[in-house]
Amino acid sequence: MNVQTPPAHFVKPFDCRHYINGRYFSSENGKTFDNINPATQEVIGKVCEGGKKEVDLAVAASRRALHGRWKSMTSDERIRIIRKIGDIILERKDELAKLETLDTGKPLSLSSTLDIPRAAFNFHFFADFMRGVGTEAYQTDEAAINYAIRRPVGVVGLINPWNLPLLLLTWKLAPCLAAGNTAVIKPAELTPMTATLLGEICHDAGLPDGVVNIVHGFGPDSAGAALSEHPDVDAISFTGETTTGKIIMEAASKTLKKLSFELGGKNPNIIFADADMDEAVQTTLKSSFVNQGEVCMSGSRIYVEREAYDEFLATFVEKTKELQVGDPFDPNTNIGALISAEHTERVVNYIALAKEEGGEIVTGGRRPEGRESGCFLEPTIITGISRSSRVVKEEIFGPVVTVIPFDDEEEVIAQANDTHYGLSATVWTNDLRRAHRVAGQIEAGMVWVNTWFLRDLRTPFGGMKQSGLGREGGIHSLEFFSELSNICIKL
Repeated sequence: MNVQTPPAHFVKPFDCRHYINGRYFSSENGKTFDNINPATQEVIGKVCEGGKKEVDLAVAASRRALHGRWKSMTSDERIRIIRKIGDIILERKDELAKLETLDTGKPLSLSSTLDIPRAAFNFHFFADFMRGVGTEAYQTDEAAINYAIRRPVGVVGLINPWNLPLLLLTWKLAPCLAAGNTAVIKPAELTPMTATLLGEICHDAGLPDGVVNIVHGFGPDSAGAALSEHPDVDAISFTGETTTGKIIMEAASKTLKKLSFELGGKNPNIIFADADMDEAVQTTLKSSFVNQGEVCMSGSRIYVEREAYDEFLATFVEKTKELQVGDPFDPNTNIGALISAEHTERVVNYIALAKEEGGEIVTGGRRPEGRESGCFLEPTIITGISRSSRVVKEEIFGPVVTVIPFDDEEEVIAQANDTHYGLSATVWTNDLRRAHRVAGQIEAGMVWVNTWFLRDLRTPFGGMKQSGLGREGGIHSLEFFSELSNICIKL
């Protein structure tokens, strides 16, 4: 393989080319764009900018591979390759974690303990899961047997976000391959490096050429648009911002592609006075600020029962001030850099808007001293804000949360549901009946009680309303990445 692997300390640039039919290619027109390290604003490599030509080549390679050796393999052969991909990811964990941190600005401690190990586990999980997957069969009174068979949906476009690049890419790719499909991947333009290296990893694991293809580029009038509207792509799985999801949906409607969307969120974190406050504070710190708050399940709207509001807020502010913002490669860093200068400015503008709307910045809200060259921002807590303000309503996707008191269940449930989003929620209480009662009334695809982001990969993952379409996880992923055919046999 002719891939440019970065040296141990990344002295040289890491250039990202397209991976099509088992080989790395530059764009036909020679176009590239800079890959920027958000922590330093330095150029760390060039990325080939693909478009319709590269997408056409990748889709054609995927279509050939769909009907080639990949199709003729037994399920055991495919499972062994899928598991091997996970094994190689673990073998190259340190290298991949460094690339992820360079691309995203997140702490290396997070990349190495969450992003990369979970990426490997996604392949291991779906490899094991496939061994136990069955379908359905019925015998009727009319002396007939009906049974279902599962077949691949075909060529699948995977369009991935920049906040958890390899983790969320593998969350799609693993079940896509497990179901026998082929894939064309469009990584986020801001975080291309681990996706680029994944091509080499798939090759080394024994995946036939053309089964996985990677085309870099942008969205509108670029690789993303070409993939979404391509007539020979059978399905699109997308994770990202809600507005982009609507654009992809419109483009895909021309050929009635299958769609799976995991989109934005403005997630409520509901804390009742009877909750374990120490545990609630510690977990809320994580749900608010981990990965710089650039997590679609981030608990950015914090509602605290008035009886416990002052106690919670005082402790939460104190613990937030202890978080260290800085060099992502420093093991003591809790919060790294935001993804880009443009996104950082967007988040800063929301903080300014909060002040205009009458909110009080009780901590944070500024660029840290000495970190002006990078995309750093202090973790920010806002109080005194109207429940109808834009800061409460709109997804900020940064280390910014609002804390609002409430008086009773009915009030907080109404506030939690007063949003166009419906991705996740967290409920904190030691009252068992209240936990079930409130969780069952929250309009969200996932509700955690006395925890956050505790995942069993067999469970349905996805959102309601404008937070997405469909569900992923376990059999739900396979339902999207496969088609069922019923066969009726008259006896």
